[in-house]
Amino acid sequence: MRLTSAVPTRDRRTVRRRPSARRAWVLGVACAAAVAVAGCEPIAPGSSGPVITPNPTVTSAVPTTPGASTSTTFSSSPSPTAPPATSTATPSASAAGTGTGNGSGLRVSGTSIVDASGSQVRLLGVDRSGTEYACIQGWGLFDGPSDDASVAAIASWKANVVRVPLNETCWLGINGAPSQYSGQVYRQAIVDYVGRLNAHGMAAVLDLHWSAPGTEKATGQRQMADADHAPDFWRSVAMTFKGNSSVLFDLYNEPHDISWPCWRDGGDCGTGYQVAGMQDLIDAVRGTGATNIVLATGNGWGGDLTGWLANKPSDPTGNLAAGWHMYDFGGCTTLSCFDTQIAPVSAVVPLVAGEFGDTDCNHNFSDQTMNWLDSHGDSYLGWAWDTFDCGSFPALIKDYSGTPTAYGEGLRAHLTSVR
Repeated sequence: MRLTSAVPTRDRRTVRRRPSARRAWVLGVACAAAVAVAGCEPIAPGSSGPVITPNPTVTSAVPTTPGASTSTTFSSSPSPTAPPATSTATPSASAAGTGTGNGSGLRVSGTSIVDASGSQVRLLGVDRSGTEYACIQGWGLFDGPSDDASVAAIASWKANVVRVPLNETCWLGINGAPSQYSGQVYRQAIVDYVGRLNAHGMAAVLDLHWSAPGTEKATGQRQMADADHAPDFWRSVAMTFKGNSSVLFDLYNEPHDISWPCWRDGGDCGTGYQVAGMQDLIDAVRGTGATNIVLATGNGWGGDLTGWLANKPSDPTGNLAAGWHMYDFGGCTTLSCFDTQIAPVSAVVPLVAGEFGDTDCNHNFSDQTMNWLDSHGDSYLGWAWDTFDCGSFPALIKDYSGTPTAYGEGLRAHLTSVR
């Protein structure tokens, strides 16, 4: 979703539209979060970056014996994570647990995502917006609750995955990011949240949503990832989560206004800064030894997959999927367009619709999109599990206990029906 920064306004949320061929939302959000204060921790260029020790009190799911039948669901029994020996150890949070099919060991097999038993797993769930902007705006970590009850509410919709947008500046703790919400504090909050998702049987998609080159703060969506910090970001994220196969890495949110060669290879792309292409980001992840599934989301704000196959980056592990974003105001909104432009990619690699939704507070377009994706065996996540006005922002819920908006009613009913 094309979110741009805004000055937070305490005790109220405002949403306004910016004229554009594709609608954009400017959010004025506010809320205070009580967190421990920690300093920013810049990292050396080219290093693996900071790696987080999970809080020993956070639980993670322990996989059980794989079943014989195929299932799209996860279930798990939480078990405490033992404290690692040093503060730089990779978290030991295990993958989402097992149901009738095994939710651990997620990997790509042909055009499918499968678990350790080889059973197909379709990732169906929601996006949880907030962690891309709250920190850098200086008022918190999440927009709304991130506790166990709030995660249970998402799981109650029969979701088995949550996409978590991240802020490059806040994760790395650089360029003057608010110290009380960035660096170690931010990273630990994400580790803890992923642990809660896994404990409730859900996988996590971690998405580089906002980034910025040089000494700038990441306060909005750029055309493509920056070469200055994005590789360091992904080395750090990969080192932190490479032991957890139910964490997927969405390499860059919505590339736009760049060529397909730039999308793949980066470089001097006319953006005013050096770009890190999808190949650079895959190389950064794989250089850590991480084999987690990575998503390479298409060009054109994620909605254009016409050049994806011709510019498919190389992944030595084969754990590469295509990401796709589509809203009712997008450029390819008909079933015939889906068949022409999207189906060819779905026929070669797994397709994950990392964002989709309706902006007029109904679910007509979403129903059409989900039905099409169901018919192709693909995965999808609805934007977004937030409580804004669904008439101007595609908000799925009215409150964080999971009361759906009119738009959210469609996704909830659909997730329930396919389980």
